[in-house]
Amino acid sequence: MAFKGRVEIDRERCKGCHLCVRACPTKVLAPSDSPNSWGYYPSNQVAQEKCIACGNCFMVCPDVAITVYKLEGGSDA
Repeated sequence: MAFKGRVEIDRERCKGCHLCVRACPTKVLAPSDSPNSWGYYPSNQVAQEKCIACGNCFMVCPDVAITVYKLEGGSDA
């Protein structure tokens, strides 16, 4: 069983490059339909229950706008 996770995106820090959307193996993220205060369309969580806390999105984010949390109860065994 894979780990369960939660992704938090700082909408104001995200410039909408969507590298995280492409890096997510379980398709948790997608571009938002609404812009932030800078006019960018940041990434958005669309399937949080699928998150496996792999950290790919965090590692590719050039703006350090993503935090990944590993939730209790998940295991890799």
